[in-house]
Amino acid sequence: MQADYVIVGAGSAGCAMAYRLSEAGHKVIVIEHGGTDMGPFIQMPAALSYPMNMGRYDWGYQTEPEPHLDGRRLVAPRGKVLGGSSSINGMVYVRGHARDFDHWRDSGAEGWAYADVLPYYRRMETWHDGGHGGDAHWRGKTGPLHVSRGPRTNPLFHAFVQAGKQAGYQVTQDYNGEKQEGFGAFEQTVSKGRRWSAANAYLRPALKNGNCEVVRGLAEKVVIKDGRATGVQVLRAGVSEVIEARKEVIIAASAFNSPKLLMLSGIGPAAHLAEHGIEVVADRKGVGQNLQDHLEMYIQYASKKPITLYKYWNLVSKAMIGAQWLFTKTGLGASNQFESCAFIRSQAGVEYPDIQYHFLPMAVRYDGKAAAEGHGFQAHVGPMRSASRGQVTLASADPVDAPKIAFNYMSEEADWEDFRRCIRLTREIFAQDAFEPFVKHEIQPGDAAQSDDELDAVIREHAESAFHPCGTCKMGRADDPWAVVDPECRVIGVDGLRVADSSIFPKIPNGNLNGPSIMTGEKASDHILGKGLLAASNDVAWVHPDWQTKQR
Repeated sequence: MQADYVIVGAGSAGCAMAYRLSEAGHKVIVIEHGGTDMGPFIQMPAALSYPMNMGRYDWGYQTEPEPHLDGRRLVAPRGKVLGGSSSINGMVYVRGHARDFDHWRDSGAEGWAYADVLPYYRRMETWHDGGHGGDAHWRGKTGPLHVSRGPRTNPLFHAFVQAGKQAGYQVTQDYNGEKQEGFGAFEQTVSKGRRWSAANAYLRPALKNGNCEVVRGLAEKVVIKDGRATGVQVLRAGVSEVIEARKEVIIAASAFNSPKLLMLSGIGPAAHLAEHGIEVVADRKGVGQNLQDHLEMYIQYASKKPITLYKYWNLVSKAMIGAQWLFTKTGLGASNQFESCAFIRSQAGVEYPDIQYHFLPMAVRYDGKAAAEGHGFQAHVGPMRSASRGQVTLASADPVDAPKIAFNYMSEEADWEDFRRCIRLTREIFAQDAFEPFVKHEIQPGDAAQSDDELDAVIREHAESAFHPCGTCKMGRADDPWAVVDPECRVIGVDGLRVADSSIFPKIPNGNLNGPSIMTGEKASDHILGKGLLAASNDVAWVHPDWQTKQR
C-alpha cells in the first residue's frame, strides 16, 4: 500500500490535514488504531461522559504516580476512534488567547504568532452565534468546523455571568473574538444537535473526494532509510506491513503517542533509546519532554432550588432525553451543558487571563458520578499557565505497550499559590447576590477548608487533569537542542517526516486544546503543500488597559 502522504492518527489535526491534502489532489492514507465513531454515545453531546470512560474509544492511559498529589495515578484519556479526542472530549471550543501564540513566536516558532494563526481559525470555522451577539468580524463563516452556543435556558447559566459582573469582572460577548477576558457564553463544537468532531467536519468529506482512505492498525514505527522517512510499519490483524509514503509521513497521534512513535522509530534522547535497544536515527533530547496540561478542581455547591440537571439523573429521564435526541436531535441531549464560562486574571500584573471557568448546572464528576447531596452546580477551575513540566517516555520497545506518562503536576511552589487563589476567587464569585437564591452550602472543597494547608490537602486529593496534554514534540528553531520540529512542523534531523498536533505546542494555550489542535492541522497543511500561507491579520486583541495595577 502506498500514498503521497501517510498520516498517523485520525484525530483533530490528522483529520484536518487529510481533508486539505486530499482536497489538493494528493492521495492520502490515514492510519487509525481505533474504530468507528458512529454511535449515540459519541454523537449525542450530552452523553460526553460515556466515550472517554469506554475502552472501545479511549486508549485508557494513566499517569505514573504523581509525587505531589499523594502518589495518585490520574486518568489520561486520548481518543482511540475516528476523530481522535475530538470524538470523546467535552466539545468545548476555545481558540486560546492572542498572547499565547505571540509567546510561541517569541520562543522560536516563527510564523505562529496570533496574527499568523487567526486567519486559519477563520478558515476552519462556520460560526453560529445563535442570536446571542458576538464578534462576527473575528469569526469564520464558511469552514468545515461548526461552532455554536448552547441555549442557556437554565437560570444558573445567567446567574454565573451576573455574579462575575457583580464581583467586578468584565463581561465578554465572544471570548473567541476580540476580547477573551470576562464572563459569557461558552461555545461548543456541536452542529444541528450532533457532536461536530474532526471526523464529521473533515474526515468524512475527505473520504468522499476519492483521494483519502483510512487504514485500521497500530503504527509500530516510521520506516527511515538514509535519513528519510519512507513509510510507516503497521500492525494489522497480527501481521506487520509497511505503508509507503511517496512524499511524506506525518505524525498526528497525540501528545502521548506522537513522541512514543518517534522514539520507537529511533528519534529521541539517545540514552533513553539505548536503554530499550533502539537504534538511534536522530538524537533529539526534547522528544517526550516539555509535557504540559491544565489541572483543575470542581468547586461544587448544593442548590436551594431543584432546577439543576440532577432532576434528569435517573434512568427514565435519561431514556426520554435520549429518545428525543435520537429522533429530533433537540432537547437536553443536544448540548454539552457547558454553556457559560469565564476567563479572568488571577492578580494585578498578569497581562491576560490565567484562570478558566467551565460552569455546569449540576454537581457531577467527569466519570458521571453525581454528588451525594443531589441538586447542585459547579465551576471547574484551574490555573492556565502552570510552571510544572513532565515527560512521556517508553515503557519498552514493544509498540503495543502504553507509554509512561509523568506530568509532575504541582512541582513548582507557584502552582500551589495559583491554585489556592483560584479556589478563593471562585468562592467570592459564588458569594455574590446573583447566587443568593441558589447557594445552599459548599460541597467541595467544603467550608472547613480555609487555610493554605487545608486547601493544599484538598488540591492533593481532588485535583484532576482537564485532559489538555501537549508540548512533547516542541516546535522551535532548528538550532534549539530541545526543539523536535521546526516552524514548518518538519522533524529536525530527518527528511520527509513531520509532526502536527498538540504535541508541537511550545507552551500550553489558554483553554481547551481541540480548537488549537485543528488549527495546527489546517496551518500545517499549507506548509506541507508548499503553498503560500494565509495573509497575516492586522486585528489586535483586547488586553485590559489597567492590567498592571488591577486584577479586574
